[in-house]
Amino acid sequence: CPPPGDSYGVLPRPCHVLVLLNPQSGSGRALDDFQAVVQPMLAEADIATTVFITERPHHAHEKVRDEDLSQWDTLVVMSGDGLLFEVVNGLMERPDWKEAMKKPLCILPGGSGNALAASINYYAGYDHVAKKKLLTNCTFMLCKGLYTQMDLVSLSTASGKRFFSFLGFGWGFISDVDIDSEKYRWLGSARFTLGTLQCLAKLRVYQGRLSYLPMATEQGSSLAPQDPHAPVTNGHIPQPAGTEAPGSLPPDSLLVPLGQPVPAHWTVVPEEEFVLVYAIYQSHLGTNLLMAPAARLHDGCIHLFYMKAGISRVTLLKLFLAMSRGTHLDLNCPHLCYVPVRAFRLEPRVAAGIMTVDGEALACEPVQG
Repeated sequence: CPPPGDSYGVLPRPCHVLVLLNPQSGSGRALDDFQAVVQPMLAEADIATTVFITERPHHAHEKVRDEDLSQWDTLVVMSGDGLLFEVVNGLMERPDWKEAMKKPLCILPGGSGNALAASINYYAGYDHVAKKKLLTNCTFMLCKGLYTQMDLVSLSTASGKRFFSFLGFGWGFISDVDIDSEKYRWLGSARFTLGTLQCLAKLRVYQGRLSYLPMATEQGSSLAPQDPHAPVTNGHIPQPAGTEAPGSLPPDSLLVPLGQPVPAHWTVVPEEEFVLVYAIYQSHLGTNLLMAPAARLHDGCIHLFYMKAGISRVTLLKLFLAMSRGTHLDLNCPHLCYVPVRAFRLEPRVAAGIMTVDGEALACEPVQG
């Protein structure tokens, strides 16, 4: 039963879907799982599938950027979160992105992280599950055919890149675990446990400046963040009609250029030494990591977490164990800070460590979203 206050669209019947599937994702079982679990359920629900198997990085990105998508009612991504990141950014590169972004998207967990699939399972009110049960739940939601809106966050880097992100941006410990554990892909989700223990052993501290616009203090805007009907598109407050060229991407209305100081009504974090910074917009960071229990699909909010230097390894491990149940904030750890924000900026002092967007590695440089 959908949460109250959400408006839903319904897929047509019969329904035609394009399935973008990465056979290498996770432990390499995505194609087998699709044929064994997903295909029979879709056939019963009168959903016809065209399966596109990706053969290389950016293959899905190019497909959705260049293809006529009108023959499909929805795009289904059967992989980890990285492939959906490709699809979202491919759609945003189209000249008709405004129309293309109205096409419903569906995620079926086929990777090792599966954060968005776990988040949607949580929002739908299902019990916490993993692996085939999570895949079955997500396929069942596709069969039911209800869809709703999801926030995107616009990220810009000092070197001029711009990304649209649906899950989160990270720097420090969590990003190190994510990327360092890539070599253990064959372990499935256990790769993150092993990666966590390895990164704990060589715990690093990162220096930089973190600033943010808190959720409550929105200046120069009549849209209160609490207003559920405030139209937020891709994490932006829409500009008055006629202020942008047709086909141009939405402007970052809350941000000033990276070279300028943040506006006076922003908060600058006094500490400059961090173990991690993570800006997440969904509830789950992984199948077993409920990082932002308060998050919803389109709450217009970036859930910003940062961990200050000085935390002990034992406390850090306790926090991660508690995060599997979403109770890490109840531990009241003085090193862990959580603040709901509308926008943020991170300026590393030196280019040290890995940055990630939706689990994909980025070069370390100033970034804002």
